[in-house]
Amino acid sequence: MGALPERPVSGSGEDIRVLLVDDQELFREGVRVIVDAQEGMHVVGSAGDGLEAVRLVDELEPDVVLMDIRMPEMDGVEATRQLFSPDRAARRTRPVRVVVLTTFNLDDRAATAIRYGASGFLLKDTTPVMLRDAIRTVHAGNAVLAPADLSTLLDGQFRARAAVPPAYASLTEKEREVFAAVARGLSNTEIAGLVFAGESTVKTHVGAILRKLGLRDRVQIVVFAHEHGLVG
Repeated sequence: MGALPERPVSGSGEDIRVLLVDDQELFREGVRVIVDAQEGMHVVGSAGDGLEAVRLVDELEPDVVLMDIRMPEMDGVEATRQLFSPDRAARRTRPVRVVVLTTFNLDDRAATAIRYGASGFLLKDTTPVMLRDAIRTVHAGNAVLAPADLSTLLDGQFRARAAVPPAYASLTEKEREVFAAVARGLSNTEIAGLVFAGESTVKTHVGAILRKLGLRDRVQIVVFAHEHGLVG
């Protein structure tokens, strides 16, 4: 376990750096083979529990962490919480995305990990193509499960709605339209058609929303909307 030898980056851009976290070594090795076979991504290390995962994220600075939910010492939910704690996030020099791995759909613990900062979850029997696409999706700042599934998970987590923070009032009318569309899981293309604006303008609005609300990515906009009862 730990860091793996670096390999040259492929193509003109830098590879997506992936950290594997699972207490079953055979499973980790299988996933490593799949990830390393994909163009534009590679595994930089692996961990057998959440404690080591937190240490390796600080040490190796991966872009994406594939995090098992159930592990000894520290499970994936607590590891995710620690990874996105304000102090640790402030020290990070590059963003990190977490995808939690679970054995059954609509896992309440996966929902808790998403509240803590994970970008979604995958079933452990997912296909290599779905795994590849999930890594690329979260690296781009998006969720890796359907908006309907994400809403179902979060609705169960936020039965008691928190008060809407003052920062929400700072959003312009157009930004609120975009916020509502993102919360529903719409893509930039779909939002552009809805608010009669170009995709570049939508991206600018999303960036302003994230900045004003102190959120990391679009997934956190969905969480924020559910937490404060702002889902239309």
